[in-house]
Amino acid sequence: MQSLFNMTQLMCGAAEPLVQVNGKPSCCFFKFSPKLMFTKVLKAQLWVYLRPLQQTSTVYLQILRLKPVTEQGSRHIRIRSLKIELNSRVGHWQSIDFKHVLQNWFKQPHTNWGIDINAFDESGNDLAVTSLRPGEEGLPFLEVKVLETTKRSRRNLGLDCDEHSTESRCCRYPLTVDFEAFGWDWIIAPKRYKANYCSGQCEYMFMQKYPHTHLVQHANPRGSAGPCCTPTKMSPINMLYFNDKQQIIHGKIPGMVVDRCGCS
Repeated sequence: MQSLFNMTQLMCGAAEPLVQVNGKPSCCFFKFSPKLMFTKVLKAQLWVYLRPLQQTSTVYLQILRLKPVTEQGSRHIRIRSLKIELNSRVGHWQSIDFKHVLQNWFKQPHTNWGIDINAFDESGNDLAVTSLRPGEEGLPFLEVKVLETTKRSRRNLGLDCDEHSTESRCCRYPLTVDFEAFGWDWIIAPKRYKANYCSGQCEYMFMQKYPHTHLVQHANPRGSAGPCCTPTKMSPINMLYFNDKQQIIHGKIPGMVVDRCGCS
């Protein structure tokens, strides 16, 4: 990972259906922070929950961009579509690539008037959950991965090394955790992330900070260990996962990424 760049996995839930179409609320309108809109979009997936079917059917999923009422013609412009062969007697989460749409929204925010989502089966039933009925859950949401530039002071970075480094001092090394390799299929996103780890020696240069620890270690080697190379700064990641009720949960999990290593 380059020191000036930070890969960030962001989960953006759907806002309340603020858009009105023919006097009825339509889903969905996504509102983005100014900071997010100045980042580079690496990936964007729109997730839509489809209601269960009684029999196998072809489903046509459409994403329609809404236009302001001042524009002439239809208020809908089709921006994404997907044909799905579905045979599911339980609800089904379907994703659709949304990267180019999101990039256009970031470049031209005035074009973001919200979207309308439908997924019609062969009988004309709309299976897309865009407003919740009693007992239902699972509104559409966006999974976004961006590359953001972060300027940080080098004096606070600590040492960064890689597998080819000959550095013996305490250092931060790259480590990618692959949840799929663990068999953790209940995690939706991210499938992989950069966790990093600390390794190296804490030598006599740290004696001024930990004099008692060093002296006890030399006087009685069995009594105490010296300063250890450990994380001194950690950050969370956003995760999307199924709980034990097969509900999708979005949460920020603390202490998942090692940002800086030091001796303590």
